[in-house]
Amino acid sequence: MSPVERQTDVAPGRRAAVKAFTAIGVFLGLIVLLYLTQNDMFDVWMKALHVIAVISWMAGLLYMPRLFIYHTDAQPGSVQSETFKVMETRLLKVIMNPAMVISWGLGLYLAWSTYGFQGGWLHIKILLVVALTAVHFLFARAVKRFAEDGPRKTARYWRGMNELPTVLMFAIVIFVIVKPFA
Repeated sequence: MSPVERQTDVAPGRRAAVKAFTAIGVFLGLIVLLYLTQNDMFDVWMKALHVIAVISWMAGLLYMPRLFIYHTDAQPGSVQSETFKVMETRLLKVIMNPAMVISWGLGLYLAWSTYGFQGGWLHIKILLVVALTAVHFLFARAVKRFAEDGPRKTARYWRGMNELPTVLMFAIVIFVIVKPFA
């Protein structure tokens, strides 16, 4: 009887990383292909890919603090704590970091190509995305702190931090769609 492979083992993590890098490669390959063909729909495609990347990034930003809430309750060094460490690290490295980089790259391209970096709404939106990026890096620091079994914030703190990406997302969407201060 062979041992059961756990998702926290190294092999499943490696497979997940390969799948993620393959998906990123396909995503970036599609951008290059669309750029080389330079058809009339290029900017529309870039907007669609930007939205996909932002949704992926937001999914991670909304889920990570929930993991922290549960991780806070787990005893350091316990099986449960070690499982949360794997989940948090994979979420950050495999989904959130690549999605953030692609969101920024495509977002800056669209701000330049479509709007020429003009408009008060765009400047405020970019400022809000900088704030969202700061939240991302705060979460990344927390992942590292949890991985080291370092000092932990309370579950109450993480419940509050769980709302911050949502509030920023609401504001960003309103500025993008309504375009106040145009």
